[in-house]
Amino acid sequence: MEMGFGCRKTGEKDVALRVLYCGICHSDLHKVKNEWGTTSYPIVPGYEVVGVVTELGSKVEKFKVGDKVGVGCMVGSCQSCDSCANNFENYCPELILTYGEKYHDRTTTYGGYSDFMVVDEHFIVRIPDNLPLDGAAPLFCAGITTYSPLRYFELDKPGMHVGVVGLGGVGHLAVKFAKAMGVKVTVISTSPNKEKEAIEHLHADSFIVIHDQDQMQAAMGTMDGIIDTSNGKLVMVTAPEKNIQIPAFSLLMGRKMVAGSRIGGMKETQEMVDFAVKHNITADIEVIPVDYLNTAMERLAKSDVKYRFVIDIGNTLKSTS
Repeated sequence: MEMGFGCRKTGEKDVALRVLYCGICHSDLHKVKNEWGTTSYPIVPGYEVVGVVTELGSKVEKFKVGDKVGVGCMVGSCQSCDSCANNFENYCPELILTYGEKYHDRTTTYGGYSDFMVVDEHFIVRIPDNLPLDGAAPLFCAGITTYSPLRYFELDKPGMHVGVVGLGGVGHLAVKFAKAMGVKVTVISTSPNKEKEAIEHLHADSFIVIHDQDQMQAAMGTMDGIIDTSNGKLVMVTAPEKNIQIPAFSLLMGRKMVAGSRIGGMKETQEMVDFAVKHNITADIEVIPVDYLNTAMERLAKSDVKYRFVIDIGNTLKSTS
């Protein structure tokens, strides 16, 4: 059933856009089901948004009507703290997420499962004409989620060896970005049947089955990132279902690092999109109509998608704007 709601009015620094495509992130499923206990209904999910600019506020300088643009996980921040000043808006204590939160004026944020959005120009990214729009949508969450830690933790140097744990919507883009950076990639998975896909399609260099103790033992000490290796970095980019216990002694003796990463700032997100264009990186997707959304959510819960659902909003949702 379709739900009607009103967007806030286009302010002087706002960009109004008609939504064309929106990816379905696993976080959307968590929020819809209130599995994190933070959902306030009704919500309009979606923060892998691609659209076209339809209206500009009077002080907008970066965009023009007709531009193709993307919106990710955030639509506001304080713009005055150290994080914001250093292009890390994603770590601002007053970060405003794309849906299910409140703007500074107390209006509700609504996501990309809709035909229309109004967003501050600072939180919009330009999409070059030669990037396919449907495959670009997941870049604004899954893409920047993997690109940012590769850059920040300096796992992007040619010749480095990075392990990618899991080969889903986020993991397959991690492989693509890392390979484009010249990094050696090992996919680490619980599913042996994903090996052919990882090696032949995504061009990973090797594949390890987590439950194969011989493979895991042989890989110890060979990677610069992701798994627990000498001088290695384990960077968590998705939220685990349960707290993880880390043996402190192992970290101390090997000078190892466990870190977290949350999407990326706006400057870095634009850099990520430009990098994707240069290296012809888009997500592997299954495009669906709006009326298939509930089925897609059920399939996503079963990991039955390769690798990301993208809703064709522009062609299958009747516009009310």
